[in-house]
Amino acid sequence: QHARSGHRTAPKSDNVYLKLLVKLYSFLARRTDAPFNKVILKSLFLSKINRPPVSLNRVGRVLSQKGAADKTMVVVGTVTDDIRLLDFPKATIAALRFT
Repeated sequence: QHARSGHRTAPKSDNVYLKLLVKLYSFLARRTDAPFNKVILKSLFLSKINRPPVSLNRVGRVLSQKGAADKTMVVVGTVTDDIRLLDFPKATIAALRFT
C-alpha cells in the first residue's frame, strides 16, 4: 500500500499572485539554507480557514521590540485594522491582504 503524505505541496487557490509567491519561495527554500523561507512556503499552502488574521495591534507589538523597526514584517494572511490603536509606528509590512 502506498503511504500518502498528509501535507500540501501546492496551494489549492487559483490566485495567480499566490502562485507567483509560491514559485519564488519554493526557489528560495530550495536554494538557501534559511529556515525562514521554508516556514513561509508552508504557510502559503495553508487553507483560508487555517490562515488566521493578524491585527495591527499585534503588528505594533512586534515592531516595538528592539531592532525590529527597520525590518520588513512578513504576514502570510490578512492584516486587519484595529480601531483601538491611536498611533502606529512607521513600518514596512508584506501581507497577502490588508483590510
